[in-house]
Amino acid sequence: MIDFRQYERSNRGPCASKCPKCGKLYYPEPMICAACGTRRDPSGARFAKWDTVPIGGKCTLLSWTRLYSLPPDFTDRYVLFGIVELDGGLRASGRLLAEQPTSGMSLSARTDVVRGGGEEAEYGLVFDEAAGSEAGPAASYRASRGAG
Repeated sequence: MIDFRQYERSNRGPCASKCPKCGKLYYPEPMICAACGTRRDPSGARFAKWDTVPIGGKCTLLSWTRLYSLPPDFTDRYVLFGIVELDGGLRASGRLLAEQPTSGMSLSARTDVVRGGGEEAEYGLVFDEAAGSEAGPAASYRASRGAG
């Protein structure tokens, strides 16, 4: 069963869900934790409530693409879309704001407006270029791909 409430408009932005038993983070949230089998009940009546954790901070770009076929209300010719691995191992996707993206580069994840404005603003994950070196996850990702 899919809980579609996670796709409702919200100013709080995307959040990861934390399993109450083992602490594993998920985005989007599953109905059953793959690590320990704990069930999630959207009503909170039958099973323990899963905590929400804001998504953000340092991350490593795993893959990216340019999207050219955009809805009519977009004024950009294209948008960049990326899949990242956040510190802690959680993977997420969102809007990429890097001039020349390369897989393995260090980024910073945050929640921001990804479409519209004012009352109709839609919030999502945005990945910016991060200052600093490419140590840690970026270096290990490149090494695993033989690029490094």
